[in-house]
Amino acid sequence: MAKTGRNDLCACGSGQKYKKCCEAKDLAGGTQSRIMMFVVGGAVLAAIIAGLASFTGETSTATRIWSAEHGHYHDANGVEVP
Repeated sequence: MAKTGRNDLCACGSGQKYKKCCEAKDLAGGTQSRIMMFVVGGAVLAAIIAGLASFTGETSTATRIWSAEHGHYHDANGVEVP
């Protein structure tokens, strides 16, 4: 099938030239391209938020135990906690 020229009648049957009727829709990719762009953008934004959230959490989850003998905290394994 031959490619429709800009000045040929539009294949949709509107009676207009292709450049005035459907050319813009064909070049833009339609609704599917727009939806895909939003999906990918949302995934990138979610990944950035997840990455930033990982830096704000406390890194140590060890249980701190006060040692009256030593006058400071130790974790559950006996290592001094600052």
